[in-house]
Amino acid sequence: MNSEVRPATVFEDVAAVVGPKKPTSNVCFCLSYRIGNKENNALREPARSARVRELCAQDPPPGVLAYLDDEPVGWAAVHPRADTSFARNRLIPHVDDLDVWSLWCFRVRPGHRKQGIMHALIDGAVEHARRSGAPAIEGYPVDNGDARVDLTMAYVGTRRLFEKAGFAKAADTGSVLNGFPRVLMRLELA
Repeated sequence: MNSEVRPATVFEDVAAVVGPKKPTSNVCFCLSYRIGNKENNALREPARSARVRELCAQDPPPGVLAYLDDEPVGWAAVHPRADTSFARNRLIPHVDDLDVWSLWCFRVRPGHRKQGIMHALIDGAVEHARRSGAPAIEGYPVDNGDARVDLTMAYVGTRRLFEKAGFAKAADTGSVLNGFPRVLMRLELA
């Protein structure tokens, strides 16, 4: 599978992958861990799109996108942990005081799943964090063993996905998603 992963700087491409389908929606656009809960719950279209457009113009942008022939087909949210709710999350521990980056959300568009896009996204997110000077990157996937994960809850990834990308378990968390415990997976970059 030949895909290219780029920083998510083009709002229209981000909207094509993670934008809400319903104009009055206050979900998705991958904002729940990126901005405060109060702001996230209050934002409705068109203000929600405007907020994401603003994030896409910032350095670093809010994530990375996978492209096939210049068509955006996948998304991964990756950003310095200090600028996310993971900085204050009581269920996700801090392993140390490093200024790590967090990788917390994946989305692959229907019609492009089971083609290796998730692997390309995690590799692209790692490379983006490395180029941006991150000393380490963390993910908070479910530890589901061989059990099937509901597609709607698979957005955090699985422990196996992170292990295949070279991450190692650094800690247990107090978080559970879809009945599965979440673990803190980490990859040192420096």
